[in-house]
Amino acid sequence: MTITTNSDHFQFTGTGAETSPAASLSASLPSAQHLVTDNLTQLLEALPNSVRRHLETETALEGLLEIVMDLGRVPEARFPDKVIELGSEPVSIEELDYVVSRVGAFGKDNRAGIERTLHRISAIRNRQGRVVGLTCRIGRAVYGTIDIIQDVAESGKSILILGRPGRGKTTKLREMARVLSEELRRRVVIVDTSNEIAGDGDIPHPGIGRARRMQVATPEEQHSVMIEAVENHMPEVIVIDEIGTEQEAFAARTIAERGVQLIGTAHGNSLENLMMNPTLSDLVGGIQAVTLSDDEARRRGTQKTVLERKAPPTFDVVIEIMEVDKLAIHLDVEHTVDRLLRGIPPRPEIRVRNEQGDIDVVQRTDEQRPLIREVEEEEAPARERPAARSRRDSLRMVDSGPAQTHAPAPPAAQATRSLPATVRIFPYGVSRSRLDRAIVETHVPAYVARDVGEADVVLALKATYRREPGKMREAAQRRLPVHIVKSNTYSQIAGSLRDIFRLGPLSHDEQADETEEALQEAQEAIELVLQNQEAVELAPANSYTRRLQHQLAEQNRLVSESVGVEPQRRVRILPVSA
Repeated sequence: MTITTNSDHFQFTGTGAETSPAASLSASLPSAQHLVTDNLTQLLEALPNSVRRHLETETALEGLLEIVMDLGRVPEARFPDKVIELGSEPVSIEELDYVVSRVGAFGKDNRAGIERTLHRISAIRNRQGRVVGLTCRIGRAVYGTIDIIQDVAESGKSILILGRPGRGKTTKLREMARVLSEELRRRVVIVDTSNEIAGDGDIPHPGIGRARRMQVATPEEQHSVMIEAVENHMPEVIVIDEIGTEQEAFAARTIAERGVQLIGTAHGNSLENLMMNPTLSDLVGGIQAVTLSDDEARRRGTQKTVLERKAPPTFDVVIEIMEVDKLAIHLDVEHTVDRLLRGIPPRPEIRVRNEQGDIDVVQRTDEQRPLIREVEEEEAPARERPAARSRRDSLRMVDSGPAQTHAPAPPAAQATRSLPATVRIFPYGVSRSRLDRAIVETHVPAYVARDVGEADVVLALKATYRREPGKMREAAQRRLPVHIVKSNTYSQIAGSLRDIFRLGPLSHDEQADETEEALQEAQEAIELVLQNQEAVELAPANSYTRRLQHQLAEQNRLVSESVGVEPQRRVRILPVSA
């Protein structure tokens, strides 16, 4: 399958069905998708004669979702847009026993299957354990179901898929496993709980391609099999369906930290739902309450206690299945979660498959829209010439002169003792999530301490340190090194880490990154001002960066002013009414 891109329009050519004999789907499916197999004959053979006869009279079974048989009720065939009764006679206990005897053994999760097929038979039992109802769900392997997100799957990023039942999450997982293992020749391992992805029996369904399948006997063992897959079989990609417990979320983080691409699904319809789920919020970085200093709360225009992301997210990309052929894609989960916690609505990329089977991008992400107009070189002094561009070429970066990473700590707080091999850093007034990110990206042997009593170094916000609260006095008594950051930005925190570990000054590109972050902060502040109609102060910045921030506010028809004195001079953005 090949993909060509033209502006907001993706064109997919080739069916991908040449490698397997495939029957055509109904006209409701685009031409680029072909049914691999639904093995409907095997399922019909397991049903009672009365039910099978009525099903065989139906002319179009391609859209059949499931067959429901409940004791004492007329059996039903369920389609996406209708429900058909199969005869007029209620289901008897003998008919239920007939089906049970012709399918695989039921596990502890009351699920069974038919060998070498993807059908799932789920049982309802009475209090004595006898089967009194069956749901026979049709399983199909379909080529082309991931053409709409194939570029994301092939990127190597970890992907989490969300959506209501019946939207095709498991079908997309199965197709991703096939494409990555068969077309890209990557080592793919599927952790298959209840044989949901690769079918019943010891031989997996051909719909997973060259991927290997590890079966999970009970859902309670899923997290341990996930870890076993990484430790024993050296996969490049792990595919897992329905991450639903805290243990599974922890196992997923462990896998991602080992550099393995993780593709999975989770309970929840949207990224916001997942963030509010205390069990699974760790998949997108986790949420914690942080108490800000008075100055920082005033600068942000928020209350003193705010929610912040606790750690880097396990999954790089979150895909919400809004409809079968309509997806919302959060391409940068870390950025999206931070915006949501600031009260800024997310703007995912939305892709839709049209009636011709082509893929249209109907909404771009914020990162794909220019932040400001490009600044001509002659407008800037020689020492402030543009140095680099952002990854989407939408922003001209500048060399703002010597990096202002942090102010030196007062002599009373400095200590001469040597640091251990792994340094425990206690942040006071400093964003823990940004410190976590800085530790990861600067590759220093450190982690965040929970309390000053167990810390080797204290990293404090300048405004907080000036008041010398109780924890700072405790740090002075223990003769801990105290490093000060002027503002709570990533570049300031990363610069302090470089000084703590003596990594040398910031590179040319890292200085450019500081300007990019300041402009991103201005963009987020503008959205807050437009939403809340309240003034927001930005972090201190050099004169050229402040000029770019003023231009950004002007483009959004807002008022801005510079306040304070150097080196704490900063931009304040105000609503029009101000």
